[in-house]
Amino acid sequence: MKKILVINAHPSATSFNQALTQRYVEQAIALGGSVDIIEIGQLNFDPNLRYGYQKRMTIEPDLLAAWEKIQSADHLVWIFPVWWGGLPAFAKGFIDRLFLPSQAFSYRENSSRVIGHLQSKSARIITTLDQPGWFYRWYYGEPSTRQLKKATLQFCGIKKVKVNYVGTVRGSTEKQRENWLQQVAKWAAQDNRKIKS
Repeated sequence: MKKILVINAHPSATSFNQALTQRYVEQAIALGGSVDIIEIGQLNFDPNLRYGYQKRMTIEPDLLAAWEKIQSADHLVWIFPVWWGGLPAFAKGFIDRLFLPSQAFSYRENSSRVIGHLQSKSARIITTLDQPGWFYRWYYGEPSTRQLKKATLQFCGIKKVKVNYVGTVRGSTEKQRENWLQQVAKWAAQDNRKIKS
């Protein structure tokens, strides 16, 4: 059975991102999917790549376990809020510490081109905003999702990446939030069908 891995990149366990994560997971499981979760905010690791790429840091057990989940998954679902146009700092630290040369990708011999090690996987990005998704896309150029999609996931070999925006969350009503939760359930159903086919 193919596997879905949901990565909640919001540091708080009481956020709306947590509710989106739970609804996605519940729907995927209800449809017979094999689902695992990484809650980045609950992991124990140093998010600072202290030496850049000059010297390797010891990879903490939580990061090793997270990498095993990423490697074994067929479909990755990233859920996170947009803060200052980008990813939450702890989520960026997770990527910095884990998506390493020779682990997530390798440089071709005598070339600056790379070989991604996460090929044959697909991904979906679900991100919450305090503005409409169209405004974030057209006015700001969607920096957080472009970074994760193009400069991380596709760089590491994941070619098929869908992006979905949820917002405006700030000031939203309970009815609006329930509508978004229902939409996330629909995305979970779509993903479950595609990886089974």
